[in-house]
Amino acid sequence: MRIADIQIRDPFVVEEDGAYYLFGSTDKNIWEGKGTGFDLYASVAGTGTEALRDFEGPFPAFRPPEGFWSETNFWAPEVHRYQGSYYMFATFKPQEGRRGTAILKSESGIRGPYAPWSLGAGGVSNPVTPTDWECLDGTFFVEEETPYLVFCHEWRQVGDGQICAAPLTGDLRQAAGAPRLLFRASEAPWAHELRGRSPGSYVTDGPFMHRTKDGALLMLWSSFGKDGSYCIGTARSQDGTLAGPWTQSAEPLYTADGGHGMIFRGKEGALYLAIHRPNETPFERPVFIEVTEKDGLITVQKGNIIS
Repeated sequence: MRIADIQIRDPFVVEEDGAYYLFGSTDKNIWEGKGTGFDLYASVAGTGTEALRDFEGPFPAFRPPEGFWSETNFWAPEVHRYQGSYYMFATFKPQEGRRGTAILKSESGIRGPYAPWSLGAGGVSNPVTPTDWECLDGTFFVEEETPYLVFCHEWRQVGDGQICAAPLTGDLRQAAGAPRLLFRASEAPWAHELRGRSPGSYVTDGPFMHRTKDGALLMLWSSFGKDGSYCIGTARSQDGTLAGPWTQSAEPLYTADGGHGMIFRGKEGALYLAIHRPNETPFERPVFIEVTEKDGLITVQKGNIIS
């Protein structure tokens, strides 16, 4: 299957043993209706950029068990290897209550199946984000052996969308402390108010942490630009730590109605930005764009686009 034929939002790519695994929001309509779960796609054997054009699948990675606390808004799964196991960080909306990020675990390798892992009050399956916050798009980061969840406190609740971080317990089952505000969307010169909403409404979507080869700590995140298109910008930690402070790029990294980006390294060593484009259901498709690093910054190589 060519990637041009795969409907997916929030693509997340993991290279493992010479193969690429593509995860993402794979329900046909993620906005409404009962969710199915998350599928994955595995690359067909190949070399160079061609290995990123052909995938097999879909294969089920997660299906909600009987009595699972969420039925809707199955969004933005990320898969990270930690202490020898694979964990999926994904957004869910409960039947009653607020949207949040939960953690799932696979006992059978990267392909899964993934099962609920994080716990809330009373030791039951639940998000690790605060249950009274509207949260989404949690990503994983480890600093000085402490695991963290970096996530969005959503504009729907706070107006000016936030990016926050909270420490996790070593087994990734619960939050180990209160969230800390890293920055607000309006701090980025390239981010603009959401059209047709209350004044002061700024979106934060899809944070992703990236440490450059020279040690700079960057965060990719998405919002809307001056023309209303979906964009990706970068923030840079001034001291190289998660706590920051964070400085926003003056201009977005990508502006062509694509977003929710992450960076992965290809089998031959090149770095790629993975996004979905366009930002309209059901037309969204995965797109991979080669990027380079220089002086602690990321630059898109506009001529090297795989779609």
